[in-house]
Amino acid sequence: MKILINNQENKIIINKSKFIGFVKKVYTKEEIKTFLEETKKEYHDATHICYAYILDNEKKCSDDKEPAGTAGKPILELLERNNLNYILAIVVRYFGGIKLGSNGLIKAYSTTIKNIITDNIKEEEIAYIIRINEEYQNSDKINYLLKDTIILKKEYHDKLIIEAIVKEKLLPTFKNISYEKIKKVIV
Repeated sequence: MKILINNQENKIIINKSKFIGFVKKVYTKEEIKTFLEETKKEYHDATHICYAYILDNEKKCSDDKEPAGTAGKPILELLERNNLNYILAIVVRYFGGIKLGSNGLIKAYSTTIKNIITDNIKEEEIAYIIRINEEYQNSDKINYLLKDTIILKKEYHDKLIIEAIVKEKLLPTFKNISYEKIKKVIV
């Protein structure tokens, strides 16, 4: 699967209709709900707010009163064709007075999102948040192993305690270090 590198936005105008697209990384349904609510609030005067998402391979889309299958479905199909996961795509439309027809709507909605994701996706990697609990004498070795990770927290007690995000492929290098996996994450 692939994931979005950065949240992005795109605007296009087709036959006087304005299409504003947003693509966001999401990891929970609560995030999706929040982003949709914020978008509906900010663009309360929009004619349509259509969306699609894929979250842990759960998929959903909405045409928001556009003709059935002309907005949410093409967005979702684009996300699927690009093998994306953990992604929400929203397109806000302001009707410009000229009807686009079914094919025109499909093209407009999918183009708005396609322009965003084309250069903004990468293969997802599995990683883990780990907690290291080690003696201070091993700190040089630990610091060396953590050079390609994201350190979340360092605490100095009777032992050195570090929480970091470590890619799954790097975990074997930690075999002689005392750690526990806390949570699986996608990076």
